[in-house]
Amino acid sequence: MDLENEKNDIGRDSIALWVLNPPEPPCMLYRILKNLKEAQLGVTLFSLKHQNSPKIVFTFLQALFPIFASFKNYNVHKFKSDVLGGLILAIFAIPQAMANASLANMSPEYGLYTSIVPPLVYALISSSREIVIGPATVDSLLLSSMIQTLKDPIHDSIAYTQLVLTATFFTGVFQVAFGFFRFGFLVDYLSDATMVGFLQAVAIGIVLQQLKGLFGIVNFTSKSDLFSVIKSLWTSYKNKSKWHPCNFIIGFSFLSFILFTRLLGRRKKKLVWLSHIAPILSFIISSAIAYKVNVHELKIEDYKIEVLGPIKGGSLNPNSINQLQLDSNGKYLGPLIKIGLTVAIISTTQCVAVGRLFASLRGYKIDPNREVLSLGIMNIIGSFTSCYVGSGSIARTAVNYNAGSQTMVSSIVMALTVLLSIKFLTGLLYFTPKAMLAAIILSAVPGLIDIKKVYDIWKVDKLDFLACSGAFLGVLFLSVPMGLAIGTMISFAKILLISIQPSIAVFGRIPGSEAFGDVEQYPMAINMPGVLVVSVKSAWLCFTNASPIRERIERWVIDGEDENSKGERSIKVVIIDTSSLVSIDTAGIASLVELNQNLTLRGVTLSIANPRWQVIHKLRLANFVSEIGGRVFLSVGEAIDAILAAKMEA
Repeated sequence: MDLENEKNDIGRDSIALWVLNPPEPPCMLYRILKNLKEAQLGVTLFSLKHQNSPKIVFTFLQALFPIFASFKNYNVHKFKSDVLGGLILAIFAIPQAMANASLANMSPEYGLYTSIVPPLVYALISSSREIVIGPATVDSLLLSSMIQTLKDPIHDSIAYTQLVLTATFFTGVFQVAFGFFRFGFLVDYLSDATMVGFLQAVAIGIVLQQLKGLFGIVNFTSKSDLFSVIKSLWTSYKNKSKWHPCNFIIGFSFLSFILFTRLLGRRKKKLVWLSHIAPILSFIISSAIAYKVNVHELKIEDYKIEVLGPIKGGSLNPNSINQLQLDSNGKYLGPLIKIGLTVAIISTTQCVAVGRLFASLRGYKIDPNREVLSLGIMNIIGSFTSCYVGSGSIARTAVNYNAGSQTMVSSIVMALTVLLSIKFLTGLLYFTPKAMLAAIILSAVPGLIDIKKVYDIWKVDKLDFLACSGAFLGVLFLSVPMGLAIGTMISFAKILLISIQPSIAVFGRIPGSEAFGDVEQYPMAINMPGVLVVSVKSAWLCFTNASPIRERIERWVIDGEDENSKGERSIKVVIIDTSSLVSIDTAGIASLVELNQNLTLRGVTLSIANPRWQVIHKLRLANFVSEIGGRVFLSVGEAIDAILAAKMEA
């Protein structure tokens, strides 16, 4: 049966009733409750009631702890791969964790603590098989740049650490809220262009901040903006502040070694293992050199190598619940909540992006909301156990992936190895050169810089490039929060600018098909005499664009009359295709009412084609459907067929 016969069998009146009388759309409360229901851990009574008891228990545990699902086909070979991957990860993570803690202006042991409890928690409850948790470079810089405005990390390190732990707690609370209420989409408010500009500026900020450790400068600013660093460098030069050349030699030499091994590993896959162990090799060799120079060989102050000094350890992560500054009367509570929200959005955005990338390489999909929820639980527990913000690192995750790890067991092995290291090897960490930690941090900078992506943004979308530039310049010259705010405001301004434009086009029938298209995009499209078909291409018809769209339609009708040499009405019917319109507000409805009245005065009838669910519901409530005589159709083709049928009857 062809389409026309099927239409005749069903009846045009029936189709019209389908369009005009859809079920009432669900209210906002229903959609929120539905999201909450879908946000649960995946176990429902309906899915469990037909299963036997052992299977119910296993299904429930698998929903709570997805790591159990990876044990279905687990074998000795996978276990060996996970153990080897975990050991390689630990070798890579130990120096990097201490370096990131130093970047956050915290004692190195806090970086090690963050590489123990958070990875263990995350490994049990996340849906990813590859993400490796630990202190991240970007998060560390974010925390240090924002919290040091509240407390000086040098003169009051204990209070500063307490504020960092409290900010970590709030970060976890926001992440849990994002995941539980399925608000993970909020991270998308930081557009890709804003994040690109932000990361480029952060990379430069990291380089500037590590000049202190690389050159061994004694007095240096704790801020990361360009002006503060230049001022600090100039002051050091002007006052002839002491700096230790051995620090620069150590830092620059091993930075070059790490970058060289990384380049070698990319060109020759057989040597990729060398790039993985390069940080720990550099760490061991540089510590041996520092021990030799500082203790046995040279005791001259000018040749002294700055080292970490004593590091706490010897047990599990110490309890830190009593260090959280949650007093509602405290002056730091409000700023810490804002810091927690900012870090939660940035950290979540990066971690989910990393998870999606490596999950696609393995041929499966992660649950973004589950990942956000896992991050939140992990950071809340971490704040209770002397950990600061943990997140997924693309560098650590890449090492885990290239090492051949199969499941999250590799993260558990890594965490246990770090635990053994902090228990038995903290004495050996005493002589770790600060310049070495600066070199490890600087080695992560190339992964944050992507000039090609910046160029692609410029080439494709100039407004996106403006948001990228705003975030970049704001972070570089002002502060991290200001840079993010500028980039986000430009992105929202772009949305507003697009929404207020009269996004509307004249449509015509494409020859040889039943489809209608924009006559500017398809010049061969055919217009039916006396009929003006327009399409609202915006998703919203609201107060920002309703009047321009109405005026544009009226102008087209008037221009049609002006072009008619006899002064007759050349346009008798206007059909508005609303298939792209997903929502309409009272201003949009008022503009349609005014349009219909103005067209009626000119003897022109108005019809609506293919309205979406929410749109037709609101038009019915506003009695607009009755005002246009019920001329609402399933498609533009249906509207034109109705016009032709009316002409034949006349």
